[in-house]
Amino acid sequence: MTTAYDPIDLSGTPLANRIAMAPMTRSRAGEGGAPTDLNVEYYAQRASAGLIITEGIQPSAVGQGYPDTPGLHSAEQIAGWRKVTDAVHAAGGRIFAQLMHAGRIGHPSLLPEGLVNVGASPVPAQGQVYTHEGPLDFITPRELTGDEVRATVEEFVTAARGAIEAGFDGVELHGANGYLIHQFLAPGSNHRTDEWGGSVENRIRFAVETVKAVAAEIGAGRTAIRLSPGNPYNDIKEPEPESTYTALVAELEPLDLAYLHITEAVEMRELTLALRKRFSGTLVLNPATEGPTGPESLTLVEDGVADLVAYGQLFLANPDLPARLRTGGPFNEPDGATFFGGDAKGYTDYPAL
Repeated sequence: MTTAYDPIDLSGTPLANRIAMAPMTRSRAGEGGAPTDLNVEYYAQRASAGLIITEGIQPSAVGQGYPDTPGLHSAEQIAGWRKVTDAVHAAGGRIFAQLMHAGRIGHPSLLPEGLVNVGASPVPAQGQVYTHEGPLDFITPRELTGDEVRATVEEFVTAARGAIEAGFDGVELHGANGYLIHQFLAPGSNHRTDEWGGSVENRIRFAVETVKAVAAEIGAGRTAIRLSPGNPYNDIKEPEPESTYTALVAELEPLDLAYLHITEAVEMRELTLALRKRFSGTLVLNPATEGPTGPESLTLVEDGVADLVAYGQLFLANPDLPARLRTGGPFNEPDGATFFGGDAKGYTDYPAL
């Protein structure tokens, strides 16, 4: 029987175990969106994960959605990430960069002067985003032109190339949780009538073209994507996720990607299992649970539902999580007040066993 503590080969990248650190925004990047020594320490502390997936990293300036998030579109940012990957590798870990274009999620006050948030269509998300000026309503995004959509694909490619230059083992494209790729997938946020919207085939096109372009640049074995079928986060409306994601996974299946990462929405296990049957590659699952994902989710590997299980808050608070899971705890409690922004408190000061 395969367990979460068994090694696995990720398209040529050996992982020590099947426990992944899920991507988590922490809003602690330095000036210009470059990682700092504090970020280096944070990730190196968690190198016992079979795979670390970084926080969302914007592939371009306009892709930023939250304060103090890191980028991968400048030489300074690439140099900062090289320090992170070197430290993780020195500690025996493996690390993928998550590339996240926030699209309509964000606010112009977070962007360089003259830029506004963009999206698949001029449909604002309901709700607010935290900024340095406090919570502000989401704005109506500017619709990307067809040429700009293709240019955005190339921004992902350039950022992926920068990730490899920075020493990452691979790249995960963030196609989940209501950000730009998800905004194209969902009919509630994609009202386009051109080749990028309307039918299922057209709505999945941006995701498919981006994955293919990145895979062509850095290799399919170093390319992955994260999806969250039916997840309403960030005001996403997907009334029929089965048809959208079945079609999308059919396009991803022959590409020999490093993995498919599913962030499971509540009451979507049946769809997760259906997609699992259609995807023969490695599946990383961040399962739907009541509260933070706990030790009981490790049985998903034993049962064949997933090849790796991704942990978020529990990994945030327990830098040596694989060892704690093996012994049944004890577990540090995550401090929600320090999740976003700040300094070492609630970031690098959680004790190991």
